[in-house]
Amino acid sequence: MRDPDDFDLEAIATALEDQSAYEHRWLIDPATAEVLLWTVDGGIDGQTPVDLEELDLVPIDPVPSHVWHGDMADFADRLGDERAGRRLRRAIEGRGAFRRFRNELYEEYPHLVSVWQGFHQARALRRAIDFLADNRLIAEEAAEGARAEHPDPPVP
Repeated sequence: MRDPDDFDLEAIATALEDQSAYEHRWLIDPATAEVLLWTVDGGIDGQTPVDLEELDLVPIDPVPSHVWHGDMADFADRLGDERAGRRLRRAIEGRGAFRRFRNELYEEYPHLVSVWQGFHQARALRRAIDFLADNRLIAEEAAEGARAEHPDPPVP
């Protein structure tokens, strides 16, 4: 098993959040810890189509959108500003929640954008660590230590 620091946690987090994987897949090479993008037309090198089953790589399947939606709800619930929390919770109801949340945050509460980004990033990095542990690419003990390095930041 590898050390969590061997991996690009941000790249893994991006792959876990990518809900548009129709003609591409994110993969990780357990031997090198490299995150790779496979496409139908270009394989993993961008030029040579290759079947996914021929590769000895671990697929990085996206985390369901309801999990990321839960992060927005958690953030809104933690806000000390009840009005802002109420408006952000209302923004995430129904279809188009991600866009409405972002619009409400950036237009009405720009002072909270960096707080949200830090909150979202901490959650995403911990999910990347969970992915590595779940796929036995890092030991659980190492995962626990790595998770502790990325706590949720305080929310005003």
